[in-house]
Amino acid sequence: MSVGPLRDPGYPRPVSALIRVEAAVLAAAMALPERAQRLLAGRPVVRDGQTLAVDTQLMLRLQRLAREPAVETLPIPQGRLALDRQALLAAGRQPIGEVRDLTADGRPARLFVPTGAPATSPLLVFVHGGGFMYGGLASHDATCRLLAERAGMRVLAVTYRLAPEHPFPAAYDDAWSAYRWAVEHAADLGADPGRIAVGGDSAGGNLSAGIAIEAARAGLPCALQVLVYPATLGERDTGSARTFGAGFFLTAQFMELATSSYAGSPDDLRDPRFAPALAELPDGLARALVYTAGFDPLRDEGEQYADRLAAHGTEVSLTRFDDQIHGFLNVVGIGRSARRAVLRIADDVAVALR
Repeated sequence: MSVGPLRDPGYPRPVSALIRVEAAVLAAAMALPERAQRLLAGRPVVRDGQTLAVDTQLMLRLQRLAREPAVETLPIPQGRLALDRQALLAAGRQPIGEVRDLTADGRPARLFVPTGAPATSPLLVFVHGGGFMYGGLASHDATCRLLAERAGMRVLAVTYRLAPEHPFPAAYDDAWSAYRWAVEHAADLGADPGRIAVGGDSAGGNLSAGIAIEAARAGLPCALQVLVYPATLGERDTGSARTFGAGFFLTAQFMELATSSYAGSPDDLRDPRFAPALAELPDGLARALVYTAGFDPLRDEGEQYADRLAAHGTEVSLTRFDDQIHGFLNVVGIGRSARRAVLRIADDVAVALR
């Protein structure tokens, strides 16, 4: 196992003065009293019997006023930089005991160790989202810090090759290899072999579901799967996809680009490794914590997958954050509602792995 130097316990990387100023302005707006935020955000947004959180509504409005381009409208290399920048603006400072860069089965990875952690603790192998074409260690650094510190567990963030340069099944293969590596190196990571979990958001939730299935088939330890607004279908025609496909961060255009970038052929869309909702579920599948967002195009397929797991006999806990949008897992340093949801997830994971 190759281990890098100890990183700054508060920030993932050096931050430019401009980004610090932008982040400070955004944080100030997101910290205003709710009544002031409502005046700035406008009338409540109500869809499908749900009301969007006012701080989230304000954040989306400020993004529009700043004419911030949607990442899917940019060439993919620029979109990757833009997504990392957006994540950094919402990250805040998330102190933690230790952060170390390392190599997991040949791929960059990062280990987060909470303050005062014992020599051995539960481990969450975290697989980042980003439509299989964006994201990495930088985009989800703050989230992993908060999850690790709040839950009192180690978090190993892993990476995978991105599309379109590396289409399906590259991401699946890399994520599965990284999980197997984590199990094999549990002692080196300070992980309790009986309390190793896998989890991720969006595309990372998709890959985490696949890892949990494969672990059960292979007889590999997997105590818990944590699926945050997971993409579970290759072809989707759900009510939430139709209702929330524009105006709530994740768009129909983004999903179409992600699908066309990752899928090498139409047949891939029906491959269970691409669409875990189509997989034959094995016995011994890990307990699942599934989280969805009310204003998310992926909401319905995530909840349908939770229902399918439950029908199979898997222990499942499904939580919908009615007032949130896709991407709330990255909004941990500004506002109140998204961070509150992430803290709830961390607390649930801590209890499940206790």
